Amino acid sequence: MSKGPRYLLVSLPTTISPTNDHDEALTALRSAVTTDHGAVFPFKIPECKIGSLEALVQQADRLAKLEASCEAVVGKVGDSLKTILEGDEEKISQQKTVNNKPAGAYLKSFHWNKVKYRVDKPLGELIDTIQKEITSIDNDVKIKYNQYNQLKTTLTALQRKRTGNLSNRSLISIVDPSLMIKNSEYLETHLVAVPRQLTKDFIKTYETIAPMTVPRSAEIVDSDDEFTLYIVTTFKRYSQDFVHKCREQKWTPRDFNYQKGDKEGEQKELEKVGKDERKVWGEALGLGRTAWGEAVMAWTHVLALRVFVETVLRYGLPLQFVCGLVETTPKLIKKARASLDVSYSYLGGNAFGRDKKGRVTKDDSSTSADMQAAGHMGDGGDYSPYVCYEFGIP
Repeated sequence: MSKGPRYLLVSLPTTISPTNDHDEALTALRSAVTTDHGAVFPFKIPECKIGSLEALVQQADRLAKLEASCEAVVGKVGDSLKTILEGDEEKISQQKTVNNKPAGAYLKSFHWNKVKYRVDKPLGELIDTIQKEITSIDNDVKIKYNQYNQLKTTLTALQRKRTGNLSNRSLISIVDPSLMIKNSEYLETHLVAVPRQLTKDFIKTYETIAPMTVPRSAEIVDSDDEFTLYIVTTFKRYSQDFVHKCREQKWTPRDFNYQKGDKEGEQKELEKVGKDERKVWGEALGLGRTAWGEAVMAWTHVLALRVFVETVLRYGLPLQFVCGLVETTPKLIKKARASLDVSYSYLGGNAFGRDKKGRVTKDDSSTSADMQAAGHMGDGGDYSPYVCYEFGIP
């Protein structure tokens, strides 16, 4: 659940006002919620092209699944931004905007995007459009962030070669190639990184752990806080045996195949990958910022469509309804809904009643089952006497 504000998108018939007036109905909704439990903002939803009742029921199901997809994509893009900005909440919040506004400001001043989501198209086509858009956003972000993560992993490995200890870092700038025996038919040199606490044991035993190790051939090449790097000469015939025995002793054999230009090549590779990583980091950040805003916009329009379809199914035609966005907090969300239930439980018919103290009560589970079969269950499978969807922007 989101740690930020919680929202209720509520639709009520204008008959909640004695005059059946839209503005008066909105005022009534504000009064029902009360400022103690949240603030109510108008949320205008245009009329969409609707087909048969059967089609509307199917579209309601599609929209429920699409909303879940939108929420998941918003969450994934947010996680990607968190990764690329290394968890800096202040910087992350600066990137999370919709039409250059914070998400809350966008929701509270919502206007249907008529250019992007044309309501003159059939409702089914509109759902298809948003489905394709959210899938594209998800795929684009996934591809770009995978590219960035691969470069970051490569760069980290290259940097580790330059900054690690003698058991894992690159030896190109440490080992003088002239120390290594080349083009010998019988002899071979080995580089071995030995933990500092094991150097005495190494000196005592390296000559005898494998046959044909050249006596007194061990020389120190370099050392750091954790390891000492030795060079040892053996006969080629027993090289593999020597390497195997070193590993058994927890000494680390190091490969070293120096070629002319390796030192310069290693530096160039590090610079190139570093440059590519910075470039793709910027691209991923820009894409993440844009994708997050577009995903939230798509999600909001899907929520609007869910309210519209449920309003038609619940209140019927001709459409005379008021829609409001209730902004509240995780602590007050239940009280806000309870206030709405108290004011509008009568819209639920037999599904709601009152106890001896006048408190609103829901009928038994059989009634809820009937409502669910009729397609009138709200989020979480809980029946509400009015159209209501709860959400929060992660």
